Amino acid sequence: MDQSPFKYGVTVCQMAFTDREKDAKKLYDNLTQGINTMLISPRRWGKSSLVEKVVKDINKKEKRIKTIVIDLFSVGSEEEFLEMFAKEVIKASSSKWEEWVVAARKFFKQLVPRINMGVDPFRDFSLSFDWEGLRQHQEEILNLPEELATQKNIQFIICLDEFQNLASYPDYEILEKKMRAHWQRHKKVTYCLYGSKRHMMTDIFNNPSKPFYRFGDIMLLQKISTADWVSFIVKSFKKTGKTIDKQIATLIPELMKDHSWYVQQLAHYTWQLTGEKAEKSFVYKALEELIFANTPLYQKEVEVLSPTQLNLLKAVVQGEHQLTSTAVMERYRLGTPRNVSKNKTILFNNDVIQETGSGYEFLDPAFQLWFLKQYFRKDYLP
Repeated sequence: MDQSPFKYGVTVCQMAFTDREKDAKKLYDNLTQGINTMLISPRRWGKSSLVEKVVKDINKKEKRIKTIVIDLFSVGSEEEFLEMFAKEVIKASSSKWEEWVVAARKFFKQLVPRINMGVDPFRDFSLSFDWEGLRQHQEEILNLPEELATQKNIQFIICLDEFQNLASYPDYEILEKKMRAHWQRHKKVTYCLYGSKRHMMTDIFNNPSKPFYRFGDIMLLQKISTADWVSFIVKSFKKTGKTIDKQIATLIPELMKDHSWYVQQLAHYTWQLTGEKAEKSFVYKALEELIFANTPLYQKEVEVLSPTQLNLLKAVVQGEHQLTSTAVMERYRLGTPRNVSKNKTILFNNDVIQETGSGYEFLDPAFQLWFLKQYFRKDYLP
């Protein structure tokens, strides 16, 4: 059986990557030309896949550039971040483990690294430091890529995913100032910083009072257009020996409002149901499967909401625009105007809703369909 051409839940491969040509070119040009870049968009819009694609392209074409991608999602402390940062920089600087050991000992003046090699030195290499020493000499690690790049006559591109997670560390403000102070002087290192919490990322890079303000170019990732999705879906079906009419293929991005994660997921379920040719009923059945598969996530999402936050979502999903009007606040039991403002901010910051030109909307289109059925008994099928 052919493998599904649609991917979600992981960074997509080249085959499943669609459109983003302009974004990919801009990011490629920025990073190879030494322009620090911050990538901002709501979660599940394809930031990590875009960075992964561009990094692969750079690795193929730019032999003097060494790339590093670090996912900070599970990095729980400042010390762990610094150790991982140092290890990945050293590993990227050479393909020889003997040179890793030399670099680990040569480029630290105050810090004393502990180096461990396992059975397979190319995979089991680890680096650690005395944590008290790390707190006092962070600059040695923050400057390590520039020092290594200068000595080896190479360029580094360092991509930090879930960058906003650093803000949860107790002494982040001090670390943030030090990172900016050192990284802005680097000539042979370019940084790509991105994350899934749009409002935190926007505050870090767009707030004039924050150290990383104007650190580089900010790319606001937009949705892939419906037309591009339709072309991708039709071609992907065809590559695997199946067909889907454009009219039916259009239903998929329209139902999912061009949301990258969900378009891929709905297309995948539709593809699975298709023998030779997709039918409209397959898309609707696939939508039911998608909602069912994600229901535990949606239930968890509403469980953490306060009663007034839940009521505010009810007002939004019903198309209410004047959330602080007396009639709306009474109808949905939203509390006071101050409650509305506070809850709105919380839901904005958590990327649950966003403001549009005409009002408000859910950022997650499938969650919106589930919510309507759960609380208003509205069927999400035509």
